[in-house]
Amino acid sequence: MTRTLAIVFGDQLNHDSALFDGFDPARDRVLMMEVAHEATYVPQHAQRLVLFFSAMRHYAAEAAEKGRPVNYVRLDDAENAGTFEGELARAVARHRPERIAAVLPGDWRVARLLEGAAEEAGLPLDMLPDRHFLSTPEEFAAWAEGRRELVLEYWYRHLRRRDAILVDGDAPVGGAWNFDAENRESFGKSGPPEVPHLRRFRPDAVTREVMDMVARRFPDAPGDLDGFDWPVTHAEALVAARDFFDGRLADFGRYQDAMAAGEPFLWHSRLSAALNLHLLDPRHLVARAVAAHDAGEAPLNAVEGFIRQIVGWREYVRGIYWLKMPGYAEMNALGADLPAPAVLWTGETEMACLADAVGQLKRHAYAHHIQRLMVLGLFAQLLGVDPYEMHRWHLSMYADAVDWVSLPNVLGMSQFGDGGIVGTKPYCASGRYIDRMSDHCRSCRYDPGKATGTDACPMTTLYWDFLDRHAQRFSANRRMAMQLKNLGRKPPAELEEIRARAARLRDRARDSAWLPPRA
Repeated sequence: MTRTLAIVFGDQLNHDSALFDGFDPARDRVLMMEVAHEATYVPQHAQRLVLFFSAMRHYAAEAAEKGRPVNYVRLDDAENAGTFEGELARAVARHRPERIAAVLPGDWRVARLLEGAAEEAGLPLDMLPDRHFLSTPEEFAAWAEGRRELVLEYWYRHLRRRDAILVDGDAPVGGAWNFDAENRESFGKSGPPEVPHLRRFRPDAVTREVMDMVARRFPDAPGDLDGFDWPVTHAEALVAARDFFDGRLADFGRYQDAMAAGEPFLWHSRLSAALNLHLLDPRHLVARAVAAHDAGEAPLNAVEGFIRQIVGWREYVRGIYWLKMPGYAEMNALGADLPAPAVLWTGETEMACLADAVGQLKRHAYAHHIQRLMVLGLFAQLLGVDPYEMHRWHLSMYADAVDWVSLPNVLGMSQFGDGGIVGTKPYCASGRYIDRMSDHCRSCRYDPGKATGTDACPMTTLYWDFLDRHAQRFSANRRMAMQLKNLGRKPPAELEEIRARAARLRDRARDSAWLPPRA
């Protein structure tokens, strides 16, 4: 009889997991499951499917080499039940365990499924903490208690002080906690300097087998499967991290908000997918970044900017997720109700910024943070896309998307659906922002400075309409005062034309919905 059935989910691929404390290969068994429901509850990018399944299969092989018996269920196994609950029931019947153990999943929905399945099986469930992260939901909840506002900056400082990251005593190294002001350079008219080579990974036999299965099982999956080059093992992820630190970290900070047509990666790390699957340890990345600063290999603004994404944003959004779920998923402070429009899937538009970002997503299942927030997210927010539907689209199209990280970032920060829990104001801007931070507008038929007329930029039209529709709501927000003051200068006739044009854009978006209705 099996003592413990230890479940490893596809985004928990660290071998030092709490699951293996006291693990006895003679009495305990690992269960890993590829199930159809998790691959289809939202349409999923072909490369996302390959990344998860290939990484899982490589991990299972590594676990077996460590002497841990693994019950691995492949998607194309003839008896596959198609759901976590069904496969867990089959494993319980086969192995007759005394208990089930799992690390807290990265999805509230999956955690509830697991609890229900364990209860159905009549077995105790040990839900263990995920030690991959630098903090716990309990620590975040204790920090948040009694605070009127849950400001990222203060949580970030708390963790940096706690772990002595870039601090001198109680003060930040360099005299400031963040260097945002130094990290907003654009490339200007000359465009980006020579972009460093990105380390890519040739699919091995395991990955090619998964690619064949995905092409066969999911012929209509959005995105391109050709060109898959993601790291799928711990060893490959470490190579990818070394490539970033050696070749791109030094200029990451200054250019982190810049965009250039046809340049999907620039100086960004592309490590988020490996991190979110637990193929990389965030502590290793933080230590390596600090070492780069100490050795004079990278300036403080770049190192702090990178560390803030890991120690700050990543830990913060996970804390928000577990503090606010399940009600957080239902938040829709601006009453946005449009489905995700077809252009977010196809990229078929004359808007150069949107066409480039979506085309890149289709090719790579990746876009860096400023494209996510200030092109794709901005367009959806101004248009009025339902924030949860935008989150589901994000889960569909990004290789690194897991519910805990996607929901607060998309619904909260990008769409302001939580009304100000994550961000103190909406990240809203006109086409002029994109013109300032990219070269997209130079080749676009639309004029970012115009809100009306046949050549008016849709972003600019929608921006003024967005402010107009929500002016009363935002009137009490001091950070929106200047934008609302500028809105007040618009002549009534121009505002009417803006409203009419924005209404036509929203009608067109509503008619082109592609994502299936929410279950």
